[in-house]
Amino acid sequence: MHAEQLTGPVAHHAEGPVWSGSWGGLRWVDMLSGDVLSLADDGTVGRFSAGAIAAALRPRSGGGAVIAIERGFALEDPDGSLRPLRPIWADESVRMNEGGCDPDGRFYCGSMAYDQRRGAAALYRLDPDGAVHRVLDGVTVSNGLEWSPDGSLAYYVDTDTHRTDVFDYSADGGLTGRRPFVRFADDEHPDGLTVDAEGGVWVALFGGGAVRRYTAEGGLDAVIELPTPQVTACTFGGRDLDELFITTSADDREGDPVAGSLFRADVGVRGLPAREFAG
Repeated sequence: MHAEQLTGPVAHHAEGPVWSGSWGGLRWVDMLSGDVLSLADDGTVGRFSAGAIAAALRPRSGGGAVIAIERGFALEDPDGSLRPLRPIWADESVRMNEGGCDPDGRFYCGSMAYDQRRGAAALYRLDPDGAVHRVLDGVTVSNGLEWSPDGSLAYYVDTDTHRTDVFDYSADGGLTGRRPFVRFADDEHPDGLTVDAEGGVWVALFGGGAVRRYTAEGGLDAVIELPTPQVTACTFGGRDLDELFITTSADDREGDPVAGSLFRADVGVRGLPAREFAG
């Protein structure tokens, strides 16, 4: 399968696309520029600043969004105002990178060191009451995170491992029983991911110019090819959640005319509604 280009190169390092009816459609981040982008019906792209880094976002159940910023979280209120929460750490060499919401309305985001040194990062959870928990240590580049349709499994990428892993999940136990789901070659770099309504797991390959679908059993099922190599993340959207939106990066891609553009593909399967943060 091939993807069509929807926008020009509107981002330096696009990541984290999310479709929500409460937003009126698609949002994603220009991560290293600290901006949140949105796609209007006429194809124009809106933009607002969340700070130095805008790493990931999800809709809030009461309107607005929760946004992972450089060293913690911020809340966007329904009126568009932004309230940064207290930083989680002081080390300026580490930043947030990617995340998602669990079935119980809690928002997770993982970090990475700017120099990508091994083991310097972690995965954090923001609860609706504002409490923050460190739930996974020894991470290098924390990336895609999404849950299965029934919410009993969570798929997760630490890019440095060259794997997509799977956890068991429950509200009380959290993420447990981590094990490999898909192993990639040493020169392949899994990045963001999403899960469709049939339990298929779609993984973006940074540097690989593709998004791959794996069945719930871990078998390779489909490949979407893109005309630029640094594919960062994907999500389902559209009125029927049957369109796959794909983000790309222009970082270190001088001379690539489509790097940083947004793409779309018809893939013959529907996605799941975005899980919302309950805070």
